[in-house]
Amino acid sequence: MKKFMSLLLVMLLMFSLVACGSKTETPVVEEPADTEEVVTEEPVVEESIEATISVQVESSWLEYYMAAADRVKAVHPNATINFIETGSFDHLDVLDSTDVTNEDVADVFALPADRIYGLAQNEALATIDATSMAANVGGFADYDAGLGGNFNVNGDYLAFPMNIETLINFANTANAEAAGVDLTQTMEFTEMNYETMLVPVFNAWFGVALTNAAEIEMLGMNEDGTLFSDLTEDFANLAPEKQAIFTALFDYWKAHNEANTSLWDSSAAWGYMDTAFTSGGNNVIRLEGPWSTGSLSNLAGEGADLAILPINQVTINGAPLAHWKGGWGLGVNARVEGNDDQMLLAQTMIEEIVNPEFAVDFFKATGKILENVDPSVYMNSDMSDTDKVVVEAVIESYQDAPARPLFTEWGSVWTTWENSLLSWSAVKPATVEEAYAEVQASFKAMMLNF
Repeated sequence: MKKFMSLLLVMLLMFSLVACGSKTETPVVEEPADTEEVVTEEPVVEESIEATISVQVESSWLEYYMAAADRVKAVHPNATINFIETGSFDHLDVLDSTDVTNEDVADVFALPADRIYGLAQNEALATIDATSMAANVGGFADYDAGLGGNFNVNGDYLAFPMNIETLINFANTANAEAAGVDLTQTMEFTEMNYETMLVPVFNAWFGVALTNAAEIEMLGMNEDGTLFSDLTEDFANLAPEKQAIFTALFDYWKAHNEANTSLWDSSAAWGYMDTAFTSGGNNVIRLEGPWSTGSLSNLAGEGADLAILPINQVTINGAPLAHWKGGWGLGVNARVEGNDDQMLLAQTMIEEIVNPEFAVDFFKATGKILENVDPSVYMNSDMSDTDKVVVEAVIESYQDAPARPLFTEWGSVWTTWENSLLSWSAVKPATVEEAYAEVQASFKAMMLNF
């Protein structure tokens, strides 16, 4: 019996263990609440450019350029920007006489638009990402239709627009009153006294303001690339309006020659014109660029007697004077190509120099007007009234001006035109036909080089 009871207890115990082992408790899994996944984006930090460049700068521009460099280095503290303080044309002369490896030639430098093809031919300029730079700088309605397109050579952008330029008229109001000249009216060059308006016409930079009025092509290029010049034609074959320009030039020379002035002297002309423009002098109107505002203002009673007029307020034989749609650019030395960091720093510095936000400061420092800035920016600024009128006159004169010829061969015109007109003082032509013959002979000789 005890044995039976023991066996029964064992069986009951085993049953209890099996029963307990078969009981399974399902764990309770709590579902997470519906929540949006929060993704934290890291702020985009512009990587600092680590490179060194040199920048050509004229003395009067230095303070502005240094401020622009400081703005660049605030974003790129590892960048180094050095300056080569020299005149723009002096710098280009060094480049022309040496090469791009010369340490006296800067990595970034200013250049006039008409030098672009010569520099391209000499492989002196690096190709820049101008379209991206234009987007960064802003304000360009049509980049290629403006000054920017002039720097595109065979599909490569070789400079970035720095400023527009053209000639305007400066007048001395005191001298005008004494001479009985009404500056509110259109004035005819051929009806003025020989000193009322002084223009160094032997210098083509100024002379074209007269020849453009009659659409005289000193050197033109046909669609097929061939060159021509109106000034190789016989005087009798010139259109009447072109003959009339040379008649006006001859009469102008004859009057100055008889009065024994220095206008036809390439060295002494500038001093003579400054003296005549001084308040109390005989000169009323000077054809000049906006960069001469300061010096001419000083001559005109420290600015009290200065007036600024658009170029087209003076006519010649009834046609308005017209200069060129000129301008300057900022280029990068070809030696920089291949060094990505240097190239990026050079482009960044250029963008900051012509930053529209500092357009007024740029004008105050350089006398240069940005193409991509609305005139109202200047008009609503703290610029002097004189500077505002200058800007307004430049923009008006620029809009009506013909495009400047940029092909390399045009460079031969400078000395050809100058030497032929200066020769009149030695040859003493008696008639306009004789005077023109000197010009024609010079241009025929020039065309033999092409």
